Amino acid sequence: MSKATAAPGAGDTLTQRQIVTVMVGLMLGMFLASLDQTIVSTSIYTIANDLDGLSLQAWATTAYLITSTVSTPLYGKLSDIFGRRPLYLSAIVIFLAGSVYAGSVHSMTELALARGVQGLGAGGLLALALTIIGDIVSLKDRAKYQGYFMSVFGISSVLGPVVGGAFAGTSNILGFDGWRWVFFINVPIGLAALVVVFLFLHLPAKHLKQKIDYWGAAAITVAIVPLLLVAEQGRSWGWTSTNSFLCYGLGVVGIAWFLLAEKRAGDYALIPLRLFSNITFGLSSLLNFIIGIGMFGAIAMLPMYLQLVKGLTPTEAGLMMITFTVGILFGSITAGRTISASGTFRIFPIMGTGILTAAALVMGLSLRVDTALWVPGLIAVFFGVGLGFCMQPLTLAMQTSVPPRDMGVGTSSAAFFRSMGGAVGTAVFISMLFSLAADKIADGMKAATTDAAYLAVLKDPAVAADPANAKLYDFFKNGASNDSLNDTSWLHTANSTLTRPITEGFAGSIDAVMLTAAVLTGIAFLISLALPKKKLTDPNATPPQDDTLQVPAH
Repeated sequence: MSKATAAPGAGDTLTQRQIVTVMVGLMLGMFLASLDQTIVSTSIYTIANDLDGLSLQAWATTAYLITSTVSTPLYGKLSDIFGRRPLYLSAIVIFLAGSVYAGSVHSMTELALARGVQGLGAGGLLALALTIIGDIVSLKDRAKYQGYFMSVFGISSVLGPVVGGAFAGTSNILGFDGWRWVFFINVPIGLAALVVVFLFLHLPAKHLKQKIDYWGAAAITVAIVPLLLVAEQGRSWGWTSTNSFLCYGLGVVGIAWFLLAEKRAGDYALIPLRLFSNITFGLSSLLNFIIGIGMFGAIAMLPMYLQLVKGLTPTEAGLMMITFTVGILFGSITAGRTISASGTFRIFPIMGTGILTAAALVMGLSLRVDTALWVPGLIAVFFGVGLGFCMQPLTLAMQTSVPPRDMGVGTSSAAFFRSMGGAVGTAVFISMLFSLAADKIADGMKAATTDAAYLAVLKDPAVAADPANAKLYDFFKNGASNDSLNDTSWLHTANSTLTRPITEGFAGSIDAVMLTAAVLTGIAFLISLALPKKKLTDPNATPPQDDTLQVPAH
């Protein structure tokens, strides 16, 4: 294997103005990819009804999740071989093609395919933006710039449900169904990103001749696809169903195959196993995964609480989560600027996981049916700060702990493990929520039948004759179960006295889920204490010392 030609420093390649211009293009790409992870959540019901495919709605989310997650490490490795620019431009084109297709579909099956194409492009947009910043910016400024990218990630994730709900609630925009603009909106933004990156991003050409790890790519697909599939579909299939066990088995086989393939591939492996011998890379990978489980699963609970317990619409819940954006802006920018100035990164994952643990604990102990709305709003701020303190420093630590030729792999691995953790956490916690809710609601309803005032309302003919209570009485007849809780659209239009045991059951279940999340983020806190006490330094500016992580400039 021949070595790559040494690249000139960032300052020799791009001026400060060009760097800022390229950053705008990269941020637009990351904005699109992260926006599309959540924008469909509030619009999918309208889309599914319009396309007569309500039973297939979950596949629109699952297809995007699978293809974006599986393609993330592929983009990282291929960019190390062929260069960032062609891979990033290809990712934008693929994403735009998928967006146009998604906005033009006529069935839910077509939409699932289109979302899969979108995901193939999104994997590159998420994986390569931070890698390119590592190529064009010296370490002194890299942490600061990457902090801005983490802010974009957080903002777009929160804006997604708001924007999706707004488009879905509009019947017609410029001659197209309103929901189709959920996908068409990507086109002008994506074209702007494509033009900026094409015109202004000119990195030194790659001259690295290396084999491509086809077996590793196949193995990671076999490992990840069934695990993501069961994470998304397990609640509807049943976690002990034949389909679920088939996915478990295929996932285990795929993981074993992947490890064997990577060991055999050596240096040209998709994710070289030698990287995990570096304590910073190994611990940061584990932290990204655990934080993804505990944090993204927990963040899914806040909108659930606001909608199921407090009765907010999806759009209102999305607007309430703006406080989360405030937190992530503060956390990521503060971490980025501090790391740029001092080179110290270890304190931020420690503080971040500690804040996440405290926020999850407070949420699990304080959220009730009658809790004021400012309480979850304030909790969301601290979740955002904790996320900002964790994501950007851990990504930078993984990026700088690998050799220069593996920077794409190092950076994409951070996104890959975090995405996997997020998928697992969201699926498991939502399943846990509804399983617990069924039992708690059943117990609450049983207790309510011993309350004379409750029985008086229940037996009131006027209440029973009110059409708004029709589904509530059907719920009483069928009993609380996972199936009966699939549709809760009637919950906050029905009689509030009669629905009290149901909202209290949901509140108690969310509390239990959050306490579980606090345990996971607490484990992450303990692991973060084992991160090495080393500063990130640029050898071009300071001679490398024995106690520093050596970070070659690009």
